Amino acid sequence: MAASEPSSRFVLQRRSLLAGAAAAATLLPLGNVGVATAAPSVRSSSGSTSEFDLDTGNFIQYLSKNADTSAVSEFIAPMDVTILIRYTCMAHNAWFDALAPYHPTAVGVYSDLGRRPASESETNRNKNIAALYSWRHVMESVVPAGMPTFRNLMNSFGLDPDDDSEDPTTPVGIGNLAGKAVVEARLRDGMNQLGDKGVRYHGKPYRDYTGYQPVNTAYELNDPSHWQPQLLEHGRRLGDGDGDMGMFMTQVFTTPQMRLVTPYTYKDPSGFSIPVPKHTDHTNEGLYKKVVDRVLAASAALTEEQKLKAEFFDNKFLGVGKSVLAAAETHDLDLDGWVQLLMVTGVALLDSLIACWHYKHEYNVVRPFSAIRHVYGTNTVTAWGGAGVGTVNDMPANEWASYLNVGNHPEYPSASTTVISAEAQAARRFLGSDVLDWTYTYSAGSSLVEPGITPANDYQLHWDTWTDFVQDSSSSRVWGGVHFAESAENSIGFGTQFGDRAHEFVQRHLDGNVSK
Repeated sequence: MAASEPSSRFVLQRRSLLAGAAAAATLLPLGNVGVATAAPSVRSSSGSTSEFDLDTGNFIQYLSKNADTSAVSEFIAPMDVTILIRYTCMAHNAWFDALAPYHPTAVGVYSDLGRRPASESETNRNKNIAALYSWRHVMESVVPAGMPTFRNLMNSFGLDPDDDSEDPTTPVGIGNLAGKAVVEARLRDGMNQLGDKGVRYHGKPYRDYTGYQPVNTAYELNDPSHWQPQLLEHGRRLGDGDGDMGMFMTQVFTTPQMRLVTPYTYKDPSGFSIPVPKHTDHTNEGLYKKVVDRVLAASAALTEEQKLKAEFFDNKFLGVGKSVLAAAETHDLDLDGWVQLLMVTGVALLDSLIACWHYKHEYNVVRPFSAIRHVYGTNTVTAWGGAGVGTVNDMPANEWASYLNVGNHPEYPSASTTVISAEAQAARRFLGSDVLDWTYTYSAGSSLVEPGITPANDYQLHWDTWTDFVQDSSSSRVWGGVHFAESAENSIGFGTQFGDRAHEFVQRHLDGNVSK
């Protein structure tokens, strides 16, 4: 059974949602924060007044507040979440390792650069400098297109971006050594960053080398239990107009080799368990129809708040990135606290995603759009009517579309729910609290799916706790029509365990309780 052709809003929404969580030549990612090319002013060593002070400031907090993400709508080639989370973890690891010498007991993950005198950490200057220089090497390795902006940033802070000193008694040398060690350790971690794994000529960065092949095509659903790539519009335009050029593309399982990437806290992802997805076994017709009907019921009952939450959690810049920054603000952390929180959540994100990809590959589960068409064919279903309609309508099942874009990978487990659950648990353990206390405001008509319509007025989303946040992230995947409810629910417990492991791993490094 062929997949229907989605409307142009799929391409536009995909482009915009991932933009804030990725890097382009005009954007610099800060973990999950974009920094505009216009660099901030700082206070120089001479003491002249400006916005940022290396001695008292926290470069992460400063950039998180002053990042200009207005250019994200112009982003063209989004970086997928697997590459983003790996990059983010590497950056946070570089910061952690660069600050370790200034901590009373901490030891870096990929470098052990000794212990600096306590007098050198009486202010934040040395720690800010060391972290920034360590970050530079991760940027150069993973997101070289962001380097012009990064150079501007370093210059604005009064730092020489070309200083390659490796003197372990200076913050510049410590940063360079820490950053280089992280890059060297992760360069061949299984992600195929260089694109040369399995080929001799014309390699492409992050290209699959595992030989994955879907059992279904975008045109034929040969096995209704397994993943079917979706047919998408290419997104090219005729000049400056709105007309599509009639070009389409088929989804490819993004970086299936993610399951083979080296984790921090375990050796083999197959050692973890998640319930077998019996709910997507099409030979059990009653159960299969039941889970399909739950997705249709959610689609037909979408509220304004559910639409906004679906979009919020689909935007990894918000659901994965900004949530941790908000927690750091809520708990009034200092520079060391910000770096440590980002490190523990970064490890949780990466390790949970590796295990998630392992089971996505093993179970290779069908997405709701394919299952709905298999069950109902051309029969009429009641559901959300689309971006141009906005209301509930009766329609042929083979014309049904989810509110959100469908991810370019198998359905089970839910990656969004898995990583947010892992991140939340890591934050809870590190902070010793479930409190999040975060409010996010959507301005009227700012929906990417229903622009100008949703929300009708400015609308605030608020989460008191990480527990509330995780539950909404899980439910939002069903509201968005991209996951079965059973899949999203099973993914909460699956992800949570990686938050515990990450906290224990990072705490050992903070305590210096690691083998030399």
